[in-house]
Amino acid sequence: MHQSEKNDPLHGVTLQQIVEFLEGKLGWEALGEKVKINCFTKDPSIKSSLKFLRKTPWAREKVEQLYISESQVQPNQSEPGEKFVWPDIKK
Repeated sequence: MHQSEKNDPLHGVTLQQIVEFLEGKLGWEALGEKVKINCFTKDPSIKSSLKFLRKTPWAREKVEQLYISESQVQPNQSEPGEKFVWPDIKK
């Protein structure tokens, strides 16, 4: 494996996996708000989104960047960069 592949968070991830992840995590409405493209806001589907994103490099790049930021959120965090707070443990 090349060094560039190790550092690429998109290596081995298909566009379909990216769209399915984002739709599952955010939903179409939130996805359409974050990336303002019609395939997410008007009668959205995985198939129509993939067709558009494969033909539109600028839109695909925005979706890939959103995937990178959303997939790096830790399970206990609601947003990237949120500060850790110790839980209050009382007996």
